[in-house]
Amino acid sequence: MKIDVSVPLSVGAVASRSGVSVATVHFYQAKGLIQGTRNAGNQRRFNRDVLRKIAIIKIAQRAGIPLAAIKAALDALPADRALTAKDWAQLSTQWRDMLNARIHALSQLRDQLDGCIGCGCLSMTDCPLRNPGDHLGQAGEGAVLLEAQGAAAVAD
Repeated sequence: MKIDVSVPLSVGAVASRSGVSVATVHFYQAKGLIQGTRNAGNQRRFNRDVLRKIAIIKIAQRAGIPLAAIKAALDALPADRALTAKDWAQLSTQWRDMLNARIHALSQLRDQLDGCIGCGCLSMTDCPLRNPGDHLGQAGEGAVLLEAQGAAAVAD
């Protein structure tokens, strides 16, 4: 049986074939990660190349890449064609660098964590996790973090 690739897929078909829920397809579309159209009956329709994009989005999310970074990377690629192996190589290289930086930061956190256990954060000037380089001391005296959090909550 030959599949007619020119026939767009319904949102249900996209969800079923990509392994995500219909709500997730709607969410990805609302966030601008994928594009679809509406038919004469106002039903969503998607080209088949959206299946590859959703697969890439799922892989990136599994790796912990934020949706904003995924969107920025996909927006930099041509929208008028299906993603290629060359596109994937570009995306994976970009995300590999991001993951390596995160792994490095987490490794540093892990290695500094042992020195912090049991201190109860009583020494803000010496805590390499909560106050590296005593940057809070440069921000002023007193409950600097609490004041900043309170101001942020009021702004929201």
